[in-house]
Amino acid sequence: MSDEEGRAFVPGHVTGFFSSHEADDPERAGSRGAGLTLSEGVTVTVEPASEARVELDGGQSVEAGRRVLDELDVTARVAATTDLPVGAGFGVSGAVALGTALAANETFDCGRSENELVTVAHVAEIEAGTGLGDVVAQARGGVPVRLEPGAPEYNRLDGVSARRRVEYLSLGDRSTAEVLSGNTARLSEAGVDALVELVNEPTLASFTRLSREFAERAGLLSDKVQAVIEDVEAEGGRASMAMLGETVFALDTGLTDAGYDAAVSDVDHCGATLVD
Repeated sequence: MSDEEGRAFVPGHVTGFFSSHEADDPERAGSRGAGLTLSEGVTVTVEPASEARVELDGGQSVEAGRRVLDELDVTARVAATTDLPVGAGFGVSGAVALGTALAANETFDCGRSENELVTVAHVAEIEAGTGLGDVVAQARGGVPVRLEPGAPEYNRLDGVSARRRVEYLSLGDRSTAEVLSGNTARLSEAGVDALVELVNEPTLASFTRLSREFAERAGLLSDKVQAVIEDVEAEGGRASMAMLGETVFALDTGLTDAGYDAAVSDVDHCGATLVD
């Protein structure tokens, strides 16, 4: 075991649309769909400790991160920090899980490969009920398209080749676990249809349009989110809702042009990585 700390950065991930795929084996469970990874994300620091702790921004405990430590059989203090809104559709829980896996592997010389670490984090998030496809998307970076669900041994990924400015406006949080524990048949049907269309036209404009249509078909749009999206569209912009949160994302200057004080990011192109 090393006595040094390990540190990893994991990009935020905004899912535009998805379909839910359950399985008895959590490595095979997950989602198909597409999203954007962001240059804003989560930094995770892991250091040996006498008692395991996983804290986000100095307080909130993250179950998926704790499950990663248990699977790697290490005892550590995990400190995760982010400027992204929590519980608002940015994949923060998945980022903590993946960052914990990468940094703990470095700190404790666990000897796991990248795919093995992504699998550990993916399973932890599935079992915690806090996400389905964020981890594999965050590991890849860019604009990932999840063609098949599950951890790396089972999934299949592609991507939309694009580098763009992204704006977002968070209007509140929403429980991912609550949505995923309900009837997802309608949601999944809409997600599969959107994925087929995106594969035929893999552009960011298509992705954003399909995300907007998915949110409406799946019945996930709140009145306040819909109002912001319509304001952006009235100014000629493209916007949709981040899954699953009360958050609107837009390409380029869509939210600013509509008069909103939006946060600004870029599409990440590195994916999750160890940092000094």
